[in-house]
Amino acid sequence: MKRRHLLLGSIASVAPLTVTRAETAWPTRPVRFIVPFAPGGGTDTVSRLICDQLARRFDQTFVIDNKGGAGGNIGTAELSHAVPDGYTIGLISVSSHTLNPMLYTKLPYDPDKDLVAISRVALLANFLGVTRSLPVDDVAGLIALCKKEPGKYAFASSGPGTSLHLSGELFKTMAGVDIQHVPYKGAGAAYGDLIAGTVHMMFANMPSMLPQVRGGKLKGLAVTSAERSKAAPEVPTIAETLPGYVATSWYGIGAPAGTPEPILAKLEAAIGAALATPDIQKRWQDDLGLDMPPAGRAGFAAFLAADRARWAPAVKASGVRLD
Repeated sequence: MKRRHLLLGSIASVAPLTVTRAETAWPTRPVRFIVPFAPGGGTDTVSRLICDQLARRFDQTFVIDNKGGAGGNIGTAELSHAVPDGYTIGLISVSSHTLNPMLYTKLPYDPDKDLVAISRVALLANFLGVTRSLPVDDVAGLIALCKKEPGKYAFASSGPGTSLHLSGELFKTMAGVDIQHVPYKGAGAAYGDLIAGTVHMMFANMPSMLPQVRGGKLKGLAVTSAERSKAAPEVPTIAETLPGYVATSWYGIGAPAGTPEPILAKLEAAIGAALATPDIQKRWQDDLGLDMPPAGRAGFAAFLAADRARWAPAVKASGVRLD
């Protein structure tokens, strides 16, 4: 009996060491990175660039897994319910943490309890682009055109309740125009119809819209931030025509609650180092029109509270409630 107790005690003393060593060695196999939106949008672009950096730093594969649908809820729920062992992480955003909790009567996850925010990675404006056949060149002209023929024109979005959708709803309310909302299964799916003129305009994240405008496929009218973008300073803000209009977004990286602290710390440090590289700094500012937030977990709760307060008027103005 005494020997059995000693054996059990030995096993119990070794188990914590085994777990600690596994956490220290992480990652020893590929890491799944869930993007809760379809391929082709800004979320996909940023996720791939960050995962490329993480793969280099950890000498391990980070596999992008696009799980779009329900305004990001499907992928975010899958992330929140994943085994918290560091081998499933993913993108969190203004949709998962700010907008969806205000829009949906029921969420399949709790953003404050089921997920841990490791770091924000980008702050961004949305970009109002219009099909080239639309006879307008600025926001004032667009408002006048929409008022002249109420209900004729439509704006695309990556889905109901997304920041792209609510940017349009806020524009409708503040400009006093009647334009129709056409939701798609991701921003990438909307661009074909927008370029063809099937829909007339879209508020899209800067990383996906800016190349379309610079490539001459669409006309860029304005950005949704309070100040002009450093990446495209020639493009005015909507607020220059509609004072007080602001609708900005953010991207971050999160993990399921319960992910071991040593793994979170390694990820936090690696993300901070990635964001500080000249390559990412250049891609963010010059190519994608992104602003760089402070890296890491510190200050996230205060930022999130302010972000929810900032978006609440737009959600209320939209009148949108989703099941």
